[in-house]
Amino acid sequence: MTPTDAELVNRCLRGDRDAQRQFVQRYQQMMFALSYRMLGNYEDAEDVAQESLVRAIRALDRWDPTRPMKPWLLTITANRCRTALMKRTKKPPPSHYPREPGAIDQNPGRLDLAEELDRALQELQPDHRECFLLFHEHDLNCAEVGEVLGHPEGTIKTWLHRTRKKLAEILRQRGVVPEISYELP
Repeated sequence: MTPTDAELVNRCLRGDRDAQRQFVQRYQQMMFALSYRMLGNYEDAEDVAQESLVRAIRALDRWDPTRPMKPWLLTITANRCRTALMKRTKKPPPSHYPREPGAIDQNPGRLDLAEELDRALQELQPDHRECFLLFHEHDLNCAEVGEVLGHPEGTIKTWLHRTRKKLAEILRQRGVVPEISYELP
């Protein structure tokens, strides 16, 4: 039987190494995914996700068991990503990095929709990109996204609307999605 988050945390706090391994296994992919989408670089994302996991495990005594674990962990991860972005020196844009280590583009010059969306996401304001990713990729509701980002739910809804509109505009400009006319005949 899979332990609840509260049970797992209690075991971790008692120094149970097996519980710590289970904690890492349960959340490492989620934390890496957010790191990768925010940073756009596989190696940086691995480092930040690992650092975030270590910080989370060390801070488990400060987690409120009446609240969901996922937003708390994503807050830690997002904060670590922001710090990494501030420290980052000039590097080539993330689109220059392969999606997976060792991946080779089989069709240079032509990107699939997912790659075009990744590139478009990198053009957004960081807080809007983060909001979009937390909502659409990590399935947080607007209130949870607001909690992670420290903004009211109404602001999150506005950012999501603007971000979707901006992404559609970027993708239309690149010819990825057609221009849609809403005029009646």
